[in-house]
Amino acid sequence: MHITQILRKNQTPWEQRLRSQLRNRNINNLKFRRQFKIGPYVADFYCHDKKLVIECDGSQHLKNEEDKKRQQYLGANSYTVLRFWNNEIDDNIEGVVKTIIDNT
Repeated sequence: MHITQILRKNQTPWEQRLRSQLRNRNINNLKFRRQFKIGPYVADFYCHDKKLVIECDGSQHLKNEEDKKRQQYLGANSYTVLRFWNNEIDDNIEGVVKTIIDNT
């Protein structure tokens, strides 16, 4: 089984909550793919039309060197990356959705 398939089957509660907002072209009629491979990395969500990556981050991402490398790779390849803390998704899903809309 490919890593993206494993990740899709084991989404976090925050990824599930955000997915419910992104699915069925709910945001500006855009399609978002989940657990999408970009180069050596896997994005939580990806919109090809806008080259937009969305990440749901927990506290393990606070000082993660691998996340810095990933961010540099995506930026160098002209991807826009939006990162949301899990507590933002819990406490302010409307604000998260508005930020996504504002960036599409």
